[in-house]
Amino acid sequence: MQNIDENYQQALDYLYSFIDYSLTRNLRYSAEKFNLSRMAAFMQLLGNPQDDYKVIHVAGTKGKGSTSAMLTSILTSAGYKTGFYSSPHVLVFNERIRVGDQLISNQELVDLVETVKPVVPLVEELTTFEIITGMAFIFLRQQKVDSAVIEVGMGGRLDATNVVSPLLSVITSISHDHMKVLGSTLSKIASEKAGIIKPGLPVVISPQKKSAEATILAVAKEKGSAALQSELIFQIQPGKHSLDGQSFRFIPVKGNALKLDQPSAEFFMPLIGDHQLENARTAYVAVQILKEKDFNLPEEQIKAGFMNINWPGRMEVISREPLIIVDGAHNRDSFLKLKNTIDKYLPDKKKILIFGASEDKEVELMLGRINSSIDELIITKALHPRALEGEIIAVKAEKLNMNYRITSSVEDAISQALHDYNDQSVILAAGSIFIAGAVKNVWETQLARKK
Repeated sequence: MQNIDENYQQALDYLYSFIDYSLTRNLRYSAEKFNLSRMAAFMQLLGNPQDDYKVIHVAGTKGKGSTSAMLTSILTSAGYKTGFYSSPHVLVFNERIRVGDQLISNQELVDLVETVKPVVPLVEELTTFEIITGMAFIFLRQQKVDSAVIEVGMGGRLDATNVVSPLLSVITSISHDHMKVLGSTLSKIASEKAGIIKPGLPVVISPQKKSAEATILAVAKEKGSAALQSELIFQIQPGKHSLDGQSFRFIPVKGNALKLDQPSAEFFMPLIGDHQLENARTAYVAVQILKEKDFNLPEEQIKAGFMNINWPGRMEVISREPLIIVDGAHNRDSFLKLKNTIDKYLPDKKKILIFGASEDKEVELMLGRINSSIDELIITKALHPRALEGEIIAVKAEKLNMNYRITSSVEDAISQALHDYNDQSVILAAGSIFIAGAVKNVWETQLARKK
């Protein structure tokens, strides 16, 4: 008999044998390729498992994963058995499907693949992401979760997750990303994200640039949905911060739509950066809506939820000595947030950046955002089909007059960074979640043991 590791790998090979539009160079985000009727048919054959629990549906360019993780942690801390479906993963596929902090096991994943295998051929042209999404919905039904936080894969309107009927929708910060797929303007991208808004059901909205905000509000109005803009409900009162995390409170805005008038408790979370305070505020507004929908979410449990967030790969300190931080920043907006965070938290450190990116990314704009804060750039390439060659990245770095070198592997990049490191330095890794994950994996499985 085969062991579970072999069966697990075969299960993953099966999933990746289907069309995977996240790996396709010439994406066409249209009804011709992405069609919810196909996903709806798949769900019908599986017994519509997504209808068996209460759903919070979260879209956005940046912050949707962190906000989803916060909501999952808060609901879990309050005693609700809460599922969480997200993508992509940092280290292992199992991160995508979890209940609370408990990842789906290898055996459970193998069993799920066997469950869907007879059904998959009955729906033509199912994609990898659609099949995985169906599996996640089945698993959460099997686990008898009370609620589930479902993160959109890409876009929203035509995303496979948009077959859910949520209690509420959440749209986090929207910026330029996947432009070849979602559109070249913020309005077009926002229109796709706003596709998760359901008629008559509330939507919580993070602060947006004007064009994106106008588009989302127009869609909400058209659908008769209450649009709750987080910055019009709470002000953020930051507290102390360090690499261990940050404390904060929320102060109700006078005349806010939810008629709240009491400041929140003081919260602490292990995620750092001002952008995470924005995500926390969005999650906190969503919590107030859930309270109105009869969720019992006392302030002490919300406090515990923020404190217990487990969300790797987001300004994550994977080593203190040497100081190594990995982050999933992968577009121009997230690189600006990364710059702001390292300037605030690490002002006097020499900053060595290990950088790699996918082929569809605006590399020059990303590097341009962070250039003034970086002392040394080490270019590398993750083992991923869409990873950009180092020589192409180097052309962009050359234009920006950056101090760079090219390495052939993530292992070599870390070795070079460690060679240049001293106790006044920090090693950063960013450019894609795959780079963040690869650096974390190499450090934890190979290099840290040799210390």
